[in-house]
Amino acid sequence: MAMETNTDRLMSDINVTPFVDVMLVLLIIFMVTAPMMMQGVDVALPEATAKPLESQKENLVITVDKDQQVHINDFAVEPDYLREKLAKILENRSDREVYFKADKDVPYGMVAKVMAEIKAAGVEKLGMVTVPAEEDARREQKK
Repeated sequence: MAMETNTDRLMSDINVTPFVDVMLVLLIIFMVTAPMMMQGVDVALPEATAKPLESQKENLVITVDKDQQVHINDFAVEPDYLREKLAKILENRSDREVYFKADKDVPYGMVAKVMAEIKAAGVEKLGMVTVPAEEDARREQKK
């Protein structure tokens, strides 16, 4: 009696070596490019003598840079649409707290206009972000 052997069967094992190679390459690419993607808005803040506030949560920050461009966190927004965008963002938040940063070279009228738009969007607490006086002096010396 001869035993039959079926050698035409499909292989059901998955070869994970190419998959692991691709994943390692992607991991290295993301590790190299991630620090390059971390950009903020460059703003020269006015100095103040107040003590800094401690915060454990991520806050919503409105920024006006020296070119009078308005940003919500790191995303540019037209000043005319700031109220609408901010109101949409605040719909889903339990705390209606916003921090405001403006370059020290921005005209006061622009700062007042943006602050009015922020308040009109329904913000309950508006905090001003400044740089301590001694830190601002050190920045000026480095330039």
